[in-house]
Amino acid sequence: MQLSLTENDNQPLADRIRPKNMTEFIGQPQLRERVDAFLRANRLPSLLFFGPPGCGKSTLALLLAQATGRPFVRVSAPEAGLPVLRKKLAGHKLLILDELHRFSKAQQDFFLPGLENGTITLIATTTENPSFSITRQLLSRLHVLRFRPLSHDELLDVAKRGESELGDSLTDAAREYLCGISGGDARSLLNLLEYALGLPEESRTPEHLAKNLPEVIIRGDRGGDSHYELASALIKSIRGSDPDAALYYLACLLESGEDPRFVTRRLMISASEDVGLADPQALPMAVSCHQSVEAVGMPEGRIPMAETVVYLALAPKSNSTYAAYATAQKEVRQNGVQPVPLHLRNASTSLQKEWGYGRNYQYPHSFPGSWVEQRYLPESLGERRFYEPKEQGAEPRLLAWIKGHLRSLRKPPRR
Repeated sequence: MQLSLTENDNQPLADRIRPKNMTEFIGQPQLRERVDAFLRANRLPSLLFFGPPGCGKSTLALLLAQATGRPFVRVSAPEAGLPVLRKKLAGHKLLILDELHRFSKAQQDFFLPGLENGTITLIATTTENPSFSITRQLLSRLHVLRFRPLSHDELLDVAKRGESELGDSLTDAAREYLCGISGGDARSLLNLLEYALGLPEESRTPEHLAKNLPEVIIRGDRGGDSHYELASALIKSIRGSDPDAALYYLACLLESGEDPRFVTRRLMISASEDVGLADPQALPMAVSCHQSVEAVGMPEGRIPMAETVVYLALAPKSNSTYAAYATAQKEVRQNGVQPVPLHLRNASTSLQKEWGYGRNYQYPHSFPGSWVEQRYLPESLGERRFYEPKEQGAEPRLLAWIKGHLRSLRKPPRR
């Protein structure tokens, strides 16, 4: 049925200019060879398209489904439970399922028998890393194709196609600006383009657009990969002692709508893992930042977060305690839990006393300097070392104090 002008105007611009064939499809050149092979084949395999929003996953799924000439049904996981899905699948063997990651692991098992016996072909899309969001059993039955965000030049092509559909155009500078802030997301770009072309011509300059565009210009992908990529970049910038990069990624997270508590939890981890004993005040500061954000809320919470991010980036770094635990963990996992020396065990019952629990334990506080030489590690571990100090920040001072203290306590008394 031919759409009327009114109906067409109500369609989102992204749907109105959706490619009708592979010639019109923009982006993903790294996948073209495989896609061409699928189009030439007699049988389409089940596929999973993984990538950020607005990069062409659903469009390519539709093009491949249409190329088979078979009837197909398209369903969005957030809108359909399994009962609805079963009804829609009746009489169809080809299913396009958007946002597969929104199905629970149990719901994903629904597809296994059909994929196993060939009664269903699935083309699914996800914005979340399938290694974590899709069951291993289902993943093993799908060909995974990874999509990337559209490049700046590809977005320019999308923008020009959108302008042609709307019968209006922006200046080169305004178009470049919109493409630059769209984050590789064609759908966001087209929404912004439609908004910008609704403004008077004098208000379409980059300067005016920067002040008046809706907040959707920053793509918040809190459940997807960019959420974790930005968090990872923040922590790695702190670890690399780059306060400017750390502040940038903090701003990216907060401006995209990230939960500030997620950020402050990451900062507490970084304070322990990356700064550690090189600056023992780093962890209290990160905890204080978390409490401050809880108390004052946003947007003011960005102030203590910025202070903490810069402090952690500038602080001396030592991962000695993180590495020490990893070494101890490896020992336990490889060789199991070894028996605790009898003198360190609590003798809670008379029978345990008979067995020797607690016998010959020496209470350090009963000795000068609150220290006495005795064995703590299990005998089977010998003189095993887990903690290897680093010459960073306060750690050498802490180590020098304990070594000096123990050296003085070990000296024989003067006669």
